[in-house]
Amino acid sequence: MHQEEHFRSSDLVRDIVIGMADGLTVPFALAAGLSGAVDSTHIIITAGIAEIAAGSIAMGLGGYLSGRTEMEHYKSEEAREYYEVEHFPEKERAEVKEIFAGYGIAEDVQDKIVDELSKDKKQYVDFMMRYELGLEPPSVNRARNSALTIGISYVVGGLIPLLPYVFLANVHTGLLVSVIVTLLALFIFGYIKSRVTGQSPFKGAVNTMIIGALAAGAAFLIASLFQKG
Repeated sequence: MHQEEHFRSSDLVRDIVIGMADGLTVPFALAAGLSGAVDSTHIIITAGIAEIAAGSIAMGLGGYLSGRTEMEHYKSEEAREYYEVEHFPEKERAEVKEIFAGYGIAEDVQDKIVDELSKDKKQYVDFMMRYELGLEPPSVNRARNSALTIGISYVVGGLIPLLPYVFLANVHTGLLVSVIVTLLALFIFGYIKSRVTGQSPFKGAVNTMIIGALAAGAAFLIASLFQKG
């Protein structure tokens, strides 16, 4: 028997991608930049942990506000649709018929479908929200879940480039190991992200790794130039 397999956790994946992408890249660039300016792994670790704490909170708060805004927008549009159904029924009926007309459904069949839909006001409004406005009802826990997912993903990603400095006393050795470990993590992350979202896994992995490498390289170069100056 044929079973359709469609990925339905797009919100979760999007939040993980946002958190992990920034978590891997920003602390990596910070640690690389500091490695070009200081000779103490303690300073790099302290600055990295402070950045991860601040970054995870900021990113998590951004995810929470985004989720709240999404919910408020949906509720606002839903209230508008209920008002229009109540006060402009013929206009709403014409809009729904236009949707079915776009699928090539005959006008007499359109009338029958709209008659059935309009018997249940909630289902009628839900239909218009989805097919007229292209809006899906967000989860009531969307804002909270988004904040937690992004924040935790940022922390997990941010700790990866810092761990070599914890176990290695030499800054330059720590930087070398951090570069190898983080680029590998970026490659794996990019591969999984692209595979889950239906893109070319290898291409996505390479692109993600290159972006992280460029950010870290730029930070290291700028810090080195300022140190020399």
